[in-house]
Amino acid sequence: MHNFIFENSTRIIFGRGQISQIGREVARFGRTVLLVYGCESIKKNGIYDQVMSSLWEAGLKIVEFPGVKSNPMLAHTLKGIALAREVQADVILAVGGGSVIDTAKTIAAGVKVDHDVWDLFTYKKPILSALPVLTVLTLSASASEMNAAAVMTREEGLQKFSIRSLHIQPRVSILDPTALFSLSAAYSAYSAVDAISHLLEPYFNNQESDSPFQDRLVECFLRTIMESTEIILKEPSNYNARANMMWTTTWAFNGLIVAGMGVTSLPVHMIEHSLSAIYDIAHGAGLAIVQPGWMRYMQKNNSRKLARLAREIFRIDGNDENEVAAEGIEKLKNWFAAIGCPTSLVAGGIPEDEIEKIAENASVLAQTWQLKDYTREVIVEILRQCR
Repeated sequence: MHNFIFENSTRIIFGRGQISQIGREVARFGRTVLLVYGCESIKKNGIYDQVMSSLWEAGLKIVEFPGVKSNPMLAHTLKGIALAREVQADVILAVGGGSVIDTAKTIAAGVKVDHDVWDLFTYKKPILSALPVLTVLTLSASASEMNAAAVMTREEGLQKFSIRSLHIQPRVSILDPTALFSLSAAYSAYSAVDAISHLLEPYFNNQESDSPFQDRLVECFLRTIMESTEIILKEPSNYNARANMMWTTTWAFNGLIVAGMGVTSLPVHMIEHSLSAIYDIAHGAGLAIVQPGWMRYMQKNNSRKLARLAREIFRIDGNDENEVAAEGIEKLKNWFAAIGCPTSLVAGGIPEDEIEKIAENASVLAQTWQLKDYTREVIVEILRQCR
């Protein structure tokens, strides 16, 4: 196990009826709050009213900033930064899923800089401070409610990049599983795939050859997510299934599973960012396409770990690691398809003849993330495994 520092300072308030506490929590950090959210879904399911009632009771000044898309765009976020400055916001409150929270985080950091905000995403400039961010989670997938990362798409060049800093980690996040009851079957499935990919990336891409504790954590989380998803798709209002899903996905990408694993990387996310940036496909849907293809590409170099996954998750027997690994990849792909996700470029509405274009776009992020092995040619080969 490699040396590590694990720190997670987010205060989690979990359970039924806990949204009523958000006003009191926000008031600990300031009086003027910028309320960031998506479109109409939180108004239809009653979450908006719960949040507003709590904020009013706390006597807060509320400035609304709606309109965040499922793949958050920089141009819209820049408007949020300008608004936060204009009203002199003390706190940024995100009510939504990862896209809304990532927008809130970018606004929180962007308010504090006098240069191009995109410089934070290309690592030309560091994040030195940010306004406090709090969240009310309405979609469990990215763990943005309990991590220090955010993703944003810049329209120019269709680049989907990320930032990471403890300054943007949420101070408080409220997780009420009933907020997920109205989530569509499609987005329930996409959420599961996103969390699964967050787990599998460091499982395969790390510097530790002997990691029984971390491997078993990942395998436990995977089984819980898969079991919960199958129940949720049959019973969308099953509280225990939603609660298990909400809590597990939060821990899937908050720093726990990578502790002690040395340097880890996210090549599947790197490639998928180009799919969602160029074609505006849902992030989880894009990952369902790329993850099995990347695993097939990596089989020649990592059949041992792929075979372990197949044995532990899908109970596949056999002595030939390559055969077991191949069957495990196919089982995962079939599970993605069974829950309603696309598992090929064509199924995702992405033209196969644009693989070179996608690879060119992805190679820019590969350079930014210093994934030196992922040249344009390698990315093309991986995408061909996704057909």
